[in-house]
Amino acid sequence: MPSPGRPGAHEDPAAAVGAAAELLAVLHAHGQDGAVPAVSPSQMRALIAVEGAEGINLRALGTVLGSRPPSVTRLCDRMEALGLLTRSPHPSSRREVELRLTPRGRTLLAERRETSARAFSAVLARMAPEAVDALVTGLASFREAADGVLSAGPPADTADGPDTADGPGEDAGAPQGGGPPRGAGSPGGAGSPEGVGPARTPARIVDTA
Repeated sequence: MPSPGRPGAHEDPAAAVGAAAELLAVLHAHGQDGAVPAVSPSQMRALIAVEGAEGINLRALGTVLGSRPPSVTRLCDRMEALGLLTRSPHPSSRREVELRLTPRGRTLLAERRETSARAFSAVLARMAPEAVDALVTGLASFREAADGVLSAGPPADTADGPDTADGPGEDAGAPQGGGPPRGAGSPGGAGSPEGVGPARTPARIVDTA
C-alpha cells in the first residue's frame, strides 16, 4: 500500500525506503518527549557513534557525522556539559583527545532504545508473522548493502557540508530522530525486536544540533 502523501511509493524501492525511514523517525521519537536530559537528534547520533567506537577522536567523529571540526567541538562541549561523554588526552598524541561515554550517556541510550523498542513492537504485533519475517530478512540485506556504501565514504561533493551545528534552540529538547545504529544511528538497538535492530557501521550524518 502506498505511504500516505506519497502516491505509488511502493512502486519505487528508494521512495518506499525513504517513507519508511520517516515513519521510523516518528516512531523512534514517540514517547521521548519530556525525557531527561533533553538531547538533540545530532547529539544522539554522536553518542551512538562514540558508543560504537570507544576512544574515537574528534576528527574521526567529524567524518562519521559529516561535520566540520568546529561543529564537532561545540557538539562535544555541550554533551560533556550534560555529563554524557568525556574527553581525555590520547596516550600517544598530545594533539588528540579520546571520546568515551559516561555511565549517564550509556543509561540515556539504553532508555531511549527501550522506549523505541516498545513503539516498534506495537507495530510489529499488528503485522502477519510472514510479513515480519520478510521485513527482518529485507532489513538484514539492506544493512549489508549499506555497510558497503558507508565504507566507501561520502560522495566528493558532500564530504564537507555547511557548518550548521549551532542552530538555535534544538539542543533544548528536540525529539529523537532516526539515529544511526550502534556506530551508525539507526533507531532500535538493544531491546528492539530481533532482526530490526541497527547495523553496526557508522553512518555519515549531517550535524544540525
